[in-house]
Amino acid sequence: MMHKEIIPELLATDNSWTPLILRLTLGIVLFPHAVQKMFGWFRGPGLAGEMKFMTEVAGLPSSVAVMAIFVECAGMFCLLTGMATRIVAVALFGLFTGMIICIHRKNGFFMNWFGKLPAGQEGFEFHLLVLGICLVLMITGGGKSSMDSWWQEAAR
Repeated sequence: MMHKEIIPELLATDNSWTPLILRLTLGIVLFPHAVQKMFGWFRGPGLAGEMKFMTEVAGLPSSVAVMAIFVECAGMFCLLTGMATRIVAVALFGLFTGMIICIHRKNGFFMNWFGKLPAGQEGFEFHLLVLGICLVLMITGGGKSSMDSWWQEAAR
């Protein structure tokens, strides 16, 4: 009974352009990162290489590494379609907070714009932008042209 009250609240959104622009921007930015990890596209490591990096270099348990890859890949797809936007925003917020704490915090704020750090060592400014976008999407939901809005209309 309770889920019938919670699910419509989680999927509620308006017909605003702002969440559409934010979720498409973040989804497009996450797309190459996700397919690098899953399929090795864009000269990425592929699933086996990413699992090796996350477990051996980053020191994450394999269950956490699998969950992180899943959240990034499924989250990217959900953002692009506007499906379960608030739930995905919470998951991505958790993922990127973990990235800051476990990996990027030690490198400082800035990305490695001038190559002063070894390759692959980046600060957390990009991750902070993702956290801000996720916070807005938690508040607004998927917005215009989202699966959430279509489901909301169908439920009426």
